[in-house]
Amino acid sequence: MLARRIIPCLDVANGRVVKGVHFQALRDAGDPVEQAARYDLEGADELVFLDISASHEDRDTLFSLVTRVAETIFIPFTVGGGLRSVEDAGRALRAGADKIAVNTRAVRDPDLVRRLADSFGSQCVVAAVDVRRRVGTDKTNGTDAGADPTGPTWQVYITGGREPTELSGIEWIGRLEELGAGEILLTSMDRDGTRQGYDLELLRAASARVRIPVIASGGAGSLEHLAEGLEAGAHGVLAASIFHYQGCSLPEARAYLQKRGFPVRP
Repeated sequence: MLARRIIPCLDVANGRVVKGVHFQALRDAGDPVEQAARYDLEGADELVFLDISASHEDRDTLFSLVTRVAETIFIPFTVGGGLRSVEDAGRALRAGADKIAVNTRAVRDPDLVRRLADSFGSQCVVAAVDVRRRVGTDKTNGTDAGADPTGPTWQVYITGGREPTELSGIEWIGRLEELGAGEILLTSMDRDGTRQGYDLELLRAASARVRIPVIASGGAGSLEHLAEGLEAGAHGVLAASIFHYQGCSLPEARAYLQKRGFPVRP
């Protein structure tokens, strides 16, 4: 059985790690290089670096900062934000990324996912998907395949959560798998920064829809929440607030999950 992953996330804006609630009211959480070094030292399974304002500002990723982080750590490193082409992805990989994440550009140019997979392999391509819950939408009006018309469905947002799309979340992640994405980084905007736990219905629906790994994101506020995300079908749990501010260490998280019976890296 594949080991479940504990993944700290560095949301970066203006060269600093930030964290907000529902993608808004961002507050400073430190220097990206220093945070990355700490998480590497504590034994994170992976690290995700998201330049959260690059798409909105229509600019490239901060490649120089990516290089500085990559030179500091020895764990798998995913970079996203502002990657608009195969050439941009190649530049991120040369800067030290192990995987690249695409979101806004994948929605606007879905074939980019296929081109990235063809160029670098599916194992290198992370499809980041940001969604908001919508309840009671009629199936004929763009809801998720197989969803109860009175139950929850999820709408995809892009440009750092600023722009709604017509895409249905569960259908979209299925399409991303078909295009060649190697895993899905799935963020509940409703839960983001709330520390109330992941959207477990979303995770169960997503994990049932695709065969590739789903990474839970948005809402982790306790070690119990990490366990709940894995129980809902996630292959990995991404978190920021719980590690940035709450004093919970990665070794504590690993020991807790191991005690709960999850296969985690020693």
